[in-house]
Amino acid sequence: MNGKFIRSMHAGAVIGAMIASVGSIAAAAEEASASLKDRDGKPVGEVRFVETPNGTLLHATLRGLPEGTHAFHVHEVGKCEPPFESAGGHANPEDTAHGLKSGSGPHAGDMPNIHVPSSGELEVEVYNERLQFDNALFDSDGAAVVIHAGADDYETDPAGAAGNRIACGVIER
Repeated sequence: MNGKFIRSMHAGAVIGAMIASVGSIAAAAEEASASLKDRDGKPVGEVRFVETPNGTLLHATLRGLPEGTHAFHVHEVGKCEPPFESAGGHANPEDTAHGLKSGSGPHAGDMPNIHVPSSGELEVEVYNERLQFDNALFDSDGAAVVIHAGADDYETDPAGAAGNRIACGVIER
């Protein structure tokens, strides 16, 4: 065999091993999901949670929501009884202040607002480096993802002046 062919075979084997490693890392990542319902119990979407080495990736597929800007948070209790106050406050295992603009924050459950178009349908991914697949998220009372009627102002403690909770889903592995 000539040297070029052997180097090519070696490079192919290395690339194949790298692809297999990436595949096994992806397969090892933990996942969870939350099925969201509105206050009338109507399904309005799903949020998938994927653990990464440095936080959590959330993939939301939403429908039937009112047009506008809405706060999007992870709350500390996995209970979604309308009007969803049962979900408690924002996930906040570090006991920080609320808000992405806060010098003393944010909560682990604070995330950017979502912007729902007139169709009421939205698909969005949000990366949250503070949210971990740990006992704070999966403790005995669980956690929930909540959508609020209004926008989070990113600074008013404890919830960003975001208004009523209009959709909620319990996070399940």
